[in-house]
Amino acid sequence: MTFKPQPLTPYLSARHYFGSEQRRHREGAGLSLVQLAGIVNSSKSTLGRIETAELMPPPDIPDRLDIAFGTDRHFHGLYELARREIHPDQYKRYMDFEFRAEVIEQYGAQALPGLLQTEEYARTLLRCDETLSPEQVEELVTARMSRQERLRSDDPPFRWAIIDESVLLRQMGSPDCMREQLASLLEQVDTPNSKVQVMPFSAGLHRLLGGALTLLTLPDDTRVAYEEGFLTGHLYEDPVTVKRWRRQYEVLRANSLTLDESAERIRTAMKGYRP
Repeated sequence: MTFKPQPLTPYLSARHYFGSEQRRHREGAGLSLVQLAGIVNSSKSTLGRIETAELMPPPDIPDRLDIAFGTDRHFHGLYELARREIHPDQYKRYMDFEFRAEVIEQYGAQALPGLLQTEEYARTLLRCDETLSPEQVEELVTARMSRQERLRSDDPPFRWAIIDESVLLRQMGSPDCMREQLASLLEQVDTPNSKVQVMPFSAGLHRLLGGALTLLTLPDDTRVAYEEGFLTGHLYEDPVTVKRWRRQYEVLRANSLTLDESAERIRTAMKGYRP
């Protein structure tokens, strides 16, 4: 069977342009992916995914490509642009990564992460956005609940969540809504597939205060990070940057309550929502 390279979309983003430039220079030099992989000490699979923009180039690849093709700092410059841009398709990529992830680690400061939300909690939270119509809210609720279906499958991912104590005390919707949500959270504190810790007020200030962070580990051990602010989110695929976010997460984990203490804190919060 003759190999047919996938068509490229070089002008969609800097990452796509990087991949198209790699293919252009590779084909101009008369090299196959296997031959280029040997030159830059990489793998055919990695280089192929870089060309189709499925993978962010590892940080050592750009300089090796510049050496291989004699392009001065051409690929170095493209990489600097690619790793800083907010990709127009990044949330779609994040959803794909989340669906495939074997390990999902999350931190929520203002609200529970979507994978932990009950339907009514999610509906109440989405209604805060006045730009959404009731129909759009219901569509988003349905989409959010569908993301949780994999958690109940025969091969669920392993999840670890760190929840800021303020999330337990800030009422979202009715007391019944909060009581149901916290009861669901309590069930997930310590199971074979999920762990939940509470970051107490007594821990003081920390680097992730006010935001949200998700770390994903894929079957091939690739790791990505998704950091979410008030208005925007950013997907990080650069291993160096992902490593920095992971260190921040480990600091939070070390300073959070134990699993037993977290369960007790959730039970205490539930008492505040009794009729």
